Amino acid sequence: MCTPKGKNTSSSRRTRRSHIKHVPLQIQLDAEGNPHQPHVASPVSGMYKGRVVVDVQKRHARRMRKLKRFA
Repeated sequence: MCTPKGKNTSSSRRTRRSHIKHVPLQIQLDAEGNPHQPHVASPVSGMYKGRVVVDVQKRHARRMRKLKRFA
């Protein structure tokens, strides 16, 4: 098992943690003006890089069937 080498001073700990920060989420707009995350298909239109990669109606129908089954 690993054992700690020694106690970290508070300044060393704070210096290490200074690079850990929350950055705001980058939001982009697709062709219809709907917001979505970069490098992710739009959940509203199913488009990514100008072409349809997700069938939104099929996905919605599958989700509704699943909800009916567990409800």
